[in-house]
Amino acid sequence: MVYFCRKSMEKKLKIGVLGAGHLGMIHLKLLKEIPAYTVMGFYDPDMERSAKAQAEHSVNSFKSMKELIEHCDVVDIVTPTVTHYDCAALALRKSKHVFIEKPVTNTLGEARRLANLAREAGTIVQVGHVERFNPAFLAAKPYCGQPMFIEAHRLAQFNPRGTDVPVVLDLMIHDIDIVLNIVKANIRRISASGVAVVSDSPDIANARIEFDNGCVANLTASRISMKQMRKTRIFQRDAYIAIDFLKKKTDIIRLETIEGEPNPDTMFIDLGFGKGKKAITFEAPEVPDTNAIKMELETFADAINNNKTPIVTIDDGYKALEVAYKIIDKFHISTTLLK
Repeated sequence: MVYFCRKSMEKKLKIGVLGAGHLGMIHLKLLKEIPAYTVMGFYDPDMERSAKAQAEHSVNSFKSMKELIEHCDVVDIVTPTVTHYDCAALALRKSKHVFIEKPVTNTLGEARRLANLAREAGTIVQVGHVERFNPAFLAAKPYCGQPMFIEAHRLAQFNPRGTDVPVVLDLMIHDIDIVLNIVKANIRRISASGVAVVSDSPDIANARIEFDNGCVANLTASRISMKQMRKTRIFQRDAYIAIDFLKKKTDIIRLETIEGEPNPDTMFIDLGFGKGKKAITFEAPEVPDTNAIKMELETFADAINNNKTPIVTIDDGYKALEVAYKIIDKFHISTTLLK
């Protein structure tokens, strides 16, 4: 589902980007394609990156973060996680709308303070949990009623970028946010383990999240795999939902009660013990070829122009970070027990 601004309420938003690294460059490119924005420029303290961004995107390079913020209505923060709080706090104190990449901040304390600043500023803040906008997830979400078991695998080949934080904050947090979005229950228990293989923090991790309604989510993340994988499998009463975030593909398998004898062409399962038969149906919902990053930036403009709650709020960002740190804390407990 895509949300766009109504024509009568559209307003050109002056936006600036903080950070011209790999993702920052993608944001600059896409923002220039979105009619709701006027890209004022960017700021990055790295002179080499700044020169490259200027040359590739023909946008203004500001001399300081403060100068960029003063020239914008909206600030797009695509900087290292450890700088998120300082960047966003400066923008919010100037009453600017803020888009901030995931994870929302480096610590829970920073996330709490940022949420308070956002409420005081009365501006819109959206967190960049981009998988919420993945077309495969959007196609699957209407089928997600009451998930009872979720299994997610997010595997990536090694890349030094991002290894300054545990794999939970780098990769698994995507699946944490998805799970929290579709499971409408409180968390009862978390167990987890993680191992550092090539960096100083865990590179591969597994977490089991148990909810009060009986749902269990089993999440695995690795940044030292031979191949890439971003798959989630959701099991619920009479249904199985498979989402491939990487290939942008969704499959739905459902069981439907059969009255009487099944049609000869029907694939079915006999439940046995006099419980009858259920037809097996397969469906592959249409998954449009959309750019998830572009969509999240478009919906952010829509939220600002129409004074709507953004699809991924700062509270959503806080909750995902809170669960991520509970998982990381379990690593320390398990390590201590092994000594």
